[in-house]
Amino acid sequence: MALAAVRQPPLPRVRSDSAGVTQQSLKSAQTRARVIEATIRCIVKVGYANTTTPQIAAEAGLSRGAMLHHFENGAAVIKAAIVELHEKRLRAFRRAADTGEHDTATLVRTYWRQIQRPAFVAFHELALAARTNPELARILQPLQVEFRERFNAQAVVLFPEWQADRQGFNLAMTLSQTMLEGMAIHLLTGAMDEAMVDPMLKLLEDQIRAMNPALPQAGR
Repeated sequence: MALAAVRQPPLPRVRSDSAGVTQQSLKSAQTRARVIEATIRCIVKVGYANTTTPQIAAEAGLSRGAMLHHFENGAAVIKAAIVELHEKRLRAFRRAADTGEHDTATLVRTYWRQIQRPAFVAFHELALAARTNPELARILQPLQVEFRERFNAQAVVLFPEWQADRQGFNLAMTLSQTMLEGMAIHLLTGAMDEAMVDPMLKLLEDQIRAMNPALPQAGR
């Protein structure tokens, strides 16, 4: 018998539940975001070594069980927090660079303001803890490599004035990050006088301009 000759029974009508699924997904995403932000706050307040899953849950206003419904374990929470810290840095970098004219002073000082925020403290707390914590290092190091690759790829697109000198650009970016983040740590620990911040920022700006004559010069 040909298949076409067989009369198929009508398919049962399936009620669309897409609105319910979307609402549930949104609620789940919001809860995850609450947990991640609570994790960052805990790391800033008490350090990585003293941050526990019950503490994070309390900071997020959830039970530990509700929190672990969205994250398999504490390591998954920390990994999500590191990913979010990297995303914050990338978003801040895009905002600073997404202008018609890349004024060196504006870019330097925008990044400096960014690393005064709690996210910077949390990230460096994690980076230092990873030095003696193999489990944390296994989480952090691959994410660091991924972040560096994404950051460099984004930077090349956002700064066409450096296209002719990629080696110089990489050096300028490394100099900026190393100097600014080092300054932030020294300021945080009291190793640097706050009065030195502005002269140091100007020194960095002058050095970057000297590395690329195509950049706008100070006072122009």
